[in-house]
Amino acid sequence: MSTSEAPPLDQLVDTARYPLSETDSADGEAVISRARHELSTLGCTVLPDFIRPSLRETLSRECSDIAPRAHFDVETVNVYNIAVDSALPEDHPGRRTFQRGNAFVARDRIPTDSLISRLYGDQVFQRFIARCFGLPRLHELADPLSGLVLNVVEPGMEHPWHFDTNEFTVSMLTQQAQAGGIFEYCPNIRSAHNERFGDVRDVLEGKGERLTRRLPLQPGDLQLFKGRYALHRVSPVRGEVARHSAIFAYSERPGIIGSVARTRQLFGRALPEHLAGEGRAVRGDRLLD
Repeated sequence: MSTSEAPPLDQLVDTARYPLSETDSADGEAVISRARHELSTLGCTVLPDFIRPSLRETLSRECSDIAPRAHFDVETVNVYNIAVDSALPEDHPGRRTFQRGNAFVARDRIPTDSLISRLYGDQVFQRFIARCFGLPRLHELADPLSGLVLNVVEPGMEHPWHFDTNEFTVSMLTQQAQAGGIFEYCPNIRSAHNERFGDVRDVLEGKGERLTRRLPLQPGDLQLFKGRYALHRVSPVRGEVARHSAIFAYSERPGIIGSVARTRQLFGRALPEHLAGEGRAVRGDRLLD
């Protein structure tokens, strides 16, 4: 699909159900009100069938075509993405390690005429997402690698329990796993002022059923998620089909670029922009990760 053939937003998204450009209408207000309520109470909301059925096969095929461009690296990690040999108390949840086997296709390896690129850069879409999160506006990341990525979890791999660095995440499943690959999360398991290590430890030890929700997703569903305070994972993928999901990364402030260490961890490389921006990150809380 060339840039000139890329469908306009109302042909890509089911705008009858999700009136992105008419958010002040009764239908638009209803969608946004539901999203805000679920984000406030559950930390997550799903807009099912966001992409029109006629384009879901194209969406899946485009992402499958670029999936081999992902940087694959199995790494030993903990839920806080800090060094696994950090000096921590014996019962600290950060001492428990996992094998992270998910992979990412960087933004500069995703065609600009793909459907996910078309959606990510659309200002109407961005304004709609901002309203759902109750924000005045959103900015695309200035990062040349991590603004828009495709997450790939191959059979036998998983994206283990972790917290996000960003307070919110926008993602879309583009290909289901044959089995497994379920998104699981623990809404509001911590806050900006309380790590609640005991609850986190219970989840990691398999004793956190009371805290955990499982989210069935279909290709084309749009997921809005507050992952800074919600422990979450993609369970191990089984069968012969990989799980693919597009991640649309935005920020409240312009000019955001990832750290050199984290960029190399995710993509196996860093660019001059990352080196130039090192040390300028501003944290909004004092949480461990």
